[in-house]
Amino acid sequence: QVQLVESGGGLVQAGGSLRLSCAASGRTFSNYNMGWFRQAPGKEREFVAAINWSGTDTTYADSVKGRFTISRDNAKNTMYLQMNSLEPEDTAVYHCAAGGRFTVVGSSYNSWGQGTQVTVSS
Repeated sequence: QVQLVESGGGLVQAGGSLRLSCAASGRTFSNYNMGWFRQAPGKEREFVAAINWSGTDTTYADSVKGRFTISRDNAKNTMYLQMNSLEPEDTAVYHCAAGGRFTVVGSSYNSWGQGTQVTVSS
């Protein structure tokens, strides 16, 4: 399995921006489709965005569409999530995940990072 480490989280005011990174190691990064998921306290994990192995196809949750952008750099073994116009409802721990399918279904991903906290103040 590929090992994943997220970074870039923090505290930001509503309307601000953050860029999350997910660094991969251990396996060929370009073999994997990738996703971002988030989990707020007391809530179920939810899908945020996904990108296919080559970066040519992406999909987003309706709640972040138009505000978040997922991308990847296979030469750097890194995936990104640019988050703009952040809202308090975006507060959560954000996890990156790797798997063999390009999907919004979390259970289809078999490698997960530990997560990075994003807190948006109003």
